[in-house]
Amino acid sequence: MTQDFFEVEGGQTLQGTLHPQGAKNEALQVICASLLTSERVTISNIPDIQDVRRLLDLLRALGVQVEQKDETTYAFQADQVQPDQMHSAEFHRDARRIRGSVMLIGALLARFGQAFLPQPGGDKIGRRRLDTHFHGLEKLGAQFKYDADRNLYFVEAKKLQGTHILMDEISVTGTANVIMGAVLAKGKTTIYNAACEPYVQQLCRMLSRMGANIQGISSNLLTIEGVTALGGTHHRILPDMIEIGSFIGLAAMTQSDITIANASIDELGIIPSVFERMGIELERHGDDLRIPPREIYEIQTFIDGSIMTIYDAPWPGFTPDLMSIVLVVATQAKGSVLIHQKMFESRLFFVDKLIDMGAQIILCDPHRATVIGLERRTQLRGIEMSSPDIRAGVALLIAALSANGTSIIHNIHQIDRGYQRIDERLQSIGARITRH
Repeated sequence: MTQDFFEVEGGQTLQGTLHPQGAKNEALQVICASLLTSERVTISNIPDIQDVRRLLDLLRALGVQVEQKDETTYAFQADQVQPDQMHSAEFHRDARRIRGSVMLIGALLARFGQAFLPQPGGDKIGRRRLDTHFHGLEKLGAQFKYDADRNLYFVEAKKLQGTHILMDEISVTGTANVIMGAVLAKGKTTIYNAACEPYVQQLCRMLSRMGANIQGISSNLLTIEGVTALGGTHHRILPDMIEIGSFIGLAAMTQSDITIANASIDELGIIPSVFERMGIELERHGDDLRIPPREIYEIQTFIDGSIMTIYDAPWPGFTPDLMSIVLVVATQAKGSVLIHQKMFESRLFFVDKLIDMGAQIILCDPHRATVIGLERRTQLRGIEMSSPDIRAGVALLIAALSANGTSIIHNIHQIDRGYQRIDERLQSIGARITRH
């Protein structure tokens, strides 16, 4: 029987240093970018998580030589790719299991003139349309077909042609796919309303080292002069800012003294300041972040005294992947906050579990929840629950670690998709988590 639940004994104070894993979202992009060249590409700080392992299997199925150099470093050689493997039933089955498989489209189209992919899987957090990906590639000259009966996508182009593209939404993965198409297109491409998250910046820096000509990195206007071929490179993935934010929330909820080592603080944007608005104290020591133990943390208000609102937005706004963590942190704070999840309409549907644990939360609608902080007057209580997606799963784990009593969290393969051996790493600083 598959081991798929955590038994969590709450109420323990934690202490120690945590080392964040490599960024999941960046890893899925830069690994796919190795398909753009026949030369060797080495990528370090790759997280050992389920989504990455599945993507590596997809590359192997296409004929990419994948060599593991050490625990977090892999070398990729895509000089013997067999594009026809995209049509196999096994490839379709495996591609459906991971949302990140969509990142294969731009690279396969640019290098081999075609990409054939089933509807990808992933979190059930609301509508995550792929129109932006295909509209951008169509503007580069690709022909797009969709088989609605079999949920299959097909794009083809003998040669992509540079053009001006106004993205219809600020999509991180959509921008990444268009970038990977444009770097090998003929002529100049301008991408306006481009996503500029650190993941996209890192992809652009890696492609530039491979010989791509990209201007405007870190802005929402990219200018790309296509080249005929790309070479090999070495690339190191940034630490995962979502995991760093999760650890900040964990420290606050459990009144623990936790240091997050080598956090690449300059790449975290407004994440630290949002947690400070929640009343959490952060100390910077070089590139390490320390969260000292505090019994009470108080949510700030706006200047006029009105209730604080935290909402997600495209970078450099606050990432939607940390909204569930902020919501959980608010349950034991002093004060109240309105959580406004603008970008996905189903990500707040885990709050019923927190209410069952004793949290005071009003779910206003699919996008908004008001949290009235308990100020530690009463502890959350342990319950049995299930993880609906990656980020909500970790938020529930944090709640369970702070709760009074024992919690059971089912469906933890969702957590494993994005967090590397999270139980073992938290055990090392005193958490009582047993995997079953």
